[in-house]
Amino acid sequence: MIDVVLAADLWEGVDAGTEALLDKWLVHEGERVAAGQVVATAVLVKTTCEVIAPCAGVVERILVRAEDTFPRGKPLASIREEAAAA
Repeated sequence: MIDVVLAADLWEGVDAGTEALLDKWLVHEGERVAAGQVVATAVLVKTTCEVIAPCAGVVERILVRAEDTFPRGKPLASIREEAAAA
C-alpha cells in the first residue's frame, strides 16, 4: 500500500500545528488511478491545492473525509499499487 499525502513542499513556511481542510475527493474507493492524477483538493492557508496520486493503482481506502481537517504528513488515502506492464 502506498499512502496519499498532501505534498511536503506545500507545507513549507506554514506554522507548525496548522491543519489543512480536505475540500473534496475526485475519486472513490475501488477506483483505478494513474500516477500523477489529481485525486482530491485541499485548502491550506486559504490556498486550494491538488492532492496527487503517487502511483498507479486502486484506491483501497479513503482515510480523511471531505470537510475534515488534517495535519502535515497525515495519510489521506491508501492506494494498492499495480505492477508496471512488461
